[in-house]
Amino acid sequence: MSITIAESFSVDAPVERVWRFLTTPQEVVQSIPGAELTEVLGEREYAGRVNVRVGPISTAYAGKATLASVDETTRNMRLIGEGRETGGSGAAKLVLDGSVTPNAGGGSDVRINATIDIAGKVMQFGRGLVETVSQQLFQQFVQHARAQLEAIGADAPNERVGGAEQAAAGPPPKRELRILALLWKALIDRLRRVIR
Repeated sequence: MSITIAESFSVDAPVERVWRFLTTPQEVVQSIPGAELTEVLGEREYAGRVNVRVGPISTAYAGKATLASVDETTRNMRLIGEGRETGGSGAAKLVLDGSVTPNAGGGSDVRINATIDIAGKVMQFGRGLVETVSQQLFQQFVQHARAQLEAIGADAPNERVGGAEQAAAGPPPKRELRILALLWKALIDRLRRVIR
């Protein structure tokens, strides 16, 4: 199954800071529930995992993410991620294109276009629910990213770790992506639309 996400959002932070955030996986991963980087494989290649919980069942996906294209002039980037379910047959691939432009208010506009190909047990929930959950996950990412970017000034200190910038505060605690709550919210949203 292939899912497409096309979203945009604004951030009250300078373009340079937002662009640096989008092209620094150590910062981006802090805004993705359940995700963590486990190893720097190269200048623009990273190993990572996503921990997922569905009710009492936990699973994890392990794989790698590559910054395939980074254009500093136009501030356009492409990220390619691939992962497999550890101990299972599920797999996922992500191709994400992002861009940052200044807006009239002195902040930044971010545009994201992503295609996600998913195979495995998660498909038992059906396309509709998977798409809804994907949208909700993106909204969670936006909320976390916006809060992080607007809380940290453009001149916040950064340090080099493994060939990439990382916030000096250190790595975030490990978190788990709780799918059941998102599925429940997706079902409630669907029921509300039907009632209307």
